[in-house]
Formats: sequence, C-alpha cells, structure tokens
Amino acid sequence: MRSDPASVKIVISGGFGVGKTTLIGSISEIPPVHTEEVMTEASEGVDPAPVEGKTTTTVAFDFGRLTLDENFQLFLFGTPGQGRFWFMWDDVCRGALGALVLADVNRITDAFAVIDYFERETDMPFAVAVNWWNGEQTHELDEIRQALALPDRVPLFPVDARDKYSVNIALQELMEYAMKSVS
Repeated sequence: MRSDPASVKIVISGGFGVGKTTLIGSISEIPPVHTEEVMTEASEGVDPAPVEGKTTTTVAFDFGRLTLDENFQLFLFGTPGQGRFWFMWDDVCRGALGALVLADVNRITDAFAVIDYFERETDMPFAVAVNWWNGEQTHELDEIRQALALPDRVPLFPVDARDKYSVNIALQELMEYAMKSVS
C-alpha cells in the first residue's frame, strides 16, 4: 500500500522584481499559481518598476510544487516583493521548514530588509541565492557575503531563476542546510 509523500513548505523570498515568480515557474511540476497583476500608473510613485520592462507584479503569493521522490515533495510559496505587501509574510512563512532569499547584485540593498526579516522575525533557517541573470557572475560570492553582512553559517550560492537545473541545486542546498538546522 502506497502512502502520500511527506510535504515540506519552503518560502521563496526577496525584493521586488528579483525573480521569485520566475524561479517557482521554472521548477514547479504543476502549473504554478500566480497572483500576478498588471502594474498600473497609480503604482508608479508607490512601486516603481525595479527592472526595465517589468509590467506585472505579485500581489499575494506564488505557489508551486516539486516532488523530489515518491516519499518527499516541496510546496514552494513565493512572497510578494513590495514593502506594502510584507504584512502577509508572517502568514506565508508560518509552518515553513526554510526560506530561499533571492538577491540581485545590481540591487543588493533590496536584500537587506529581506535578510533582516529572516534573521530577526523568524526562527527558520534561510539561505541566500544570488540570481545571476544570463548566467553571468559579476561579483565574487565572498564580496557579496561581505556586502550583505551575511554570517558564515548562512549558505550563499549562485542561481539562475530561469534554469530548472540551477534552481533544483539551490533548493537541495537549502534543504540540506534546513534539515541540519532543525535536527
């Protein structure tokens, strides 16, 4: 008799426009649930587009699923990136084993508040993944760790949010770290 696989909740977080929705979409085995809405002129002063050409934004959360094997699956929840929606983060994070924080080296300061949230407001383990758009490493990871004032215990690694293989490795790294942290 076969039983359902164990499910683990993982949070994908980061600043506005860093690639959370893209990451979940690249790895989810089901059509991801997105709460993407078109950015309007009314939001220009409140949520200026962080990257050129961005026309939509997550207004609640994203959801995807990844089955690792017949015994284990990940439920991926992506947080909204704009500060005005951060009131939802506590609810999105409740019950999660860990979080993957995406950072963009072109807007590294956007990661400060996100990392601070996971260090101060939660007790869940988190790792930081630097999103190398185009697979191009523009800074050394040690430089990024220093810029983020990231403790050595927090894993830091590269990822391309569009690449399923890269995302899979990042999630495996996070899972290994989270499992060690809770045991």
